[in-house]
Amino acid sequence: MNKAILAAIIMSIAASTANAQTIGVAMSDLDKFRTALLDGIVSHGKTISGLKVVTQTAKGDNELQKKQVQQFIADKVDAIIVAVSDGDLGPQMTKLASDAHIPLVYINNVPSNLSDLPETQAVVASDEKESGTLQTKEVCSLLKGKGRLVVLMGEPFHAAARARTQDIDNVLATSACKDLQVVERQAAYWSRDYADQQMQEWLSAGVKFDAVIANNDEMALGAIRAMKRNGISMKNVVVAGIDATDDALAAMQAGDLAVTVLQSASGQGAAAVDVAIKLASGQKVSRENNVPFELVTPQNITNYLPKTQ
Repeated sequence: MNKAILAAIIMSIAASTANAQTIGVAMSDLDKFRTALLDGIVSHGKTISGLKVVTQTAKGDNELQKKQVQQFIADKVDAIIVAVSDGDLGPQMTKLASDAHIPLVYINNVPSNLSDLPETQAVVASDEKESGTLQTKEVCSLLKGKGRLVVLMGEPFHAAARARTQDIDNVLATSACKDLQVVERQAAYWSRDYADQQMQEWLSAGVKFDAVIANNDEMALGAIRAMKRNGISMKNVVVAGIDATDDALAAMQAGDLAVTVLQSASGQGAAAVDVAIKLASGQKVSRENNVPFELVTPQNITNYLPKTQ
């Protein structure tokens, strides 16, 4: 082989290696939405030449997630994407990455230290002021501004759960919806099974309600399962969730779910990868990077169903 050609090949390989980057992804857990979130990260990562994405899941163990981030740091990854279950873990995660001079991107859950993040750290999420607001306004419209509500909340210390629940209260404080009353509210930890159990308790206690507002689709589906098991027709109850998961869209097509709000897992995943790459290359990015929410109802569901070939 010509020496000049060989030298060019070697230089090309060296350049490719130099441009190769590794992103470590630390997921708190993998429920339906967070699995889609991780899929969005990995899928987008595959479209970027020279990028390696390494993933870890802590299965709800905060201490394990911190150890996984520490391992990424020890492995000298170029950037870290972290989905924390508890926003209050933010200061600890920020310090670990900052001390190691490794860029960090929080995905989906906003850390409690948002205002103090260094320039090498950012958040990719969706503006939670939109999620619960869109959801509750639609419920208010369907009930014509009057009725009894039960609310299923996510993890108590999750920023999205707090915000979505506050959104509900803010909408109910408006003149158009002031005759809607929350008769019960409990945490069901984003879980279909916990929501099923909680709904069963309410039904067994004789709680009367016209609508169920859940902080996510999984809890909405758990509530539906319990109500149907007890012989309640979904025609008589307005059920609302958030995320527009495949299961939720199927429930809407079946006439069981009245409202959901799309939180684009694939959009957040792709954006987090792009932000991480920019930070790793020394570029400045916005501290907050929001992917918009979208209201999904039986009237526009066809826009959100999986496209068939």
